[in-house]
Amino acid sequence: MPIRSRQDLVDRGFIHAASSDITPRAAYEGRRDMLKLLAGGAAGAALASWAARDALAQTVAPGKLAPLKGVKSNVPGAQTMEKLTDYKDATSYNNFYEFGTDKGDPVKNAGTLKTRPWTVEVEGLVNKPGKYGIEDLLKLSAQEERIYRLRCVEGWSMVIPWVGYSLAELIKKVEPQGSAKYVEFVTLADPKTMPFVGSRVLDWPYAEGLRMDEAMHPLTLLTFGMYGEVLPNQNGAPVRIVVPWKYGFKSAKSIVKIRFVEKEPGTAWNKAAANEYGFYSNVNPNVDHPRWSQATERRIGDGSGLFAKRTKTQLFNGYEAQVGQLYAGMDLKKFY
Repeated sequence: MPIRSRQDLVDRGFIHAASSDITPRAAYEGRRDMLKLLAGGAAGAALASWAARDALAQTVAPGKLAPLKGVKSNVPGAQTMEKLTDYKDATSYNNFYEFGTDKGDPVKNAGTLKTRPWTVEVEGLVNKPGKYGIEDLLKLSAQEERIYRLRCVEGWSMVIPWVGYSLAELIKKVEPQGSAKYVEFVTLADPKTMPFVGSRVLDWPYAEGLRMDEAMHPLTLLTFGMYGEVLPNQNGAPVRIVVPWKYGFKSAKSIVKIRFVEKEPGTAWNKAAANEYGFYSNVNPNVDHPRWSQATERRIGDGSGLFAKRTKTQLFNGYEAQVGQLYAGMDLKKFY
């Protein structure tokens, strides 16, 4: 979710206590071995296999929550080989306004969230509406590990190993009708367990939406875990959406309803400030937020403060080859 002022951007988005950036010994030795291969002219196929092994070796369950393993995904684009964000950062630097507006609020306050029992209701323009317990959703399709880049509209980013399966698996099961053009996600809004529900920051419950072809794209992930374990409460437990080519606030957390509708649904941040947060909200370095540039980003863990390292943001967050065709012919500055 985005912040609301330039001062907030400075206070929350660009001053961050960095975690250790020391390269693990195993990773260092693996890279040293790779350099030997390069020197001997044996890179070729070894480079790809080494990179894959190095990335997957980073995904070590932290031993904090119940394990949830996923098989390696074969979906194109589902396995970025970039360095993973440290688990501690990914679970303590969050936007989840139901638990507070500061980055450290969710990890402090989300312990009140009760994730069992949990039901997701599917309704609207489908032939098979119904209610699904979280246990039913977990078993609906094989769990996969997807290592995705995550880009926040505030100008920071992470790399996270999620566990889940393509949302399309659930969509096919409920059989959308031909008139269904959009999918709306409605999240839990319980003031008893979410202390900031009722604040004036947003309309509650938090709602997001996707066009049907976006929802059906294989990269759109119905997500139940991260780092080989179930989702922590502050990261959207027990079930959320992850749409890696869009800004992070499009990936609705703690979902309780999925609606299939004909007209574009109103979404939380678009309703709050339509001139700042469009319905599509695709990552685009060429379309600035009205109050800051989107050309670069700061990867959490790569330094802190005003002089933290910044890298160029990629169109569609680097997933253009997989999703660019969804927006062929569209004016991406108008449909931002």
